[in-house]
Amino acid sequence: MRFEFDGSLWRWEARTEDWYFITVPAELGGDIAEMPRMRRGFGAVKVEAVIGGTRWRTSIFPQQEVPGVGQEYVLPVKKAVRLAEKLEPGTEIRVVIELVQL
Repeated sequence: MRFEFDGSLWRWEARTEDWYFITVPAELGGDIAEMPRMRRGFGAVKVEAVIGGTRWRTSIFPQQEVPGVGQEYVLPVKKAVRLAEKLEPGTEIRVVIELVQL
């Protein structure tokens, strides 16, 4: 299953290093949460992500339930992708994710 959306890169400041994410809209997350798949730790869902010309495999993680809308997920965006696509926090980005079936 393939999902396409626009999102904004944001930074989460951790103790030792910063992490960067894009929020998957709850409207799509509701569909993702209902897809049959092997359950993974922390509710993670394996995906293949595409931003610009960069494609990589990762997992999205549940963030919060939006009542009446669906489940928000967050997509971690690693440094190599941020550098390749010249991404900065606040940048609006077109994202494609495909669920990876195991």
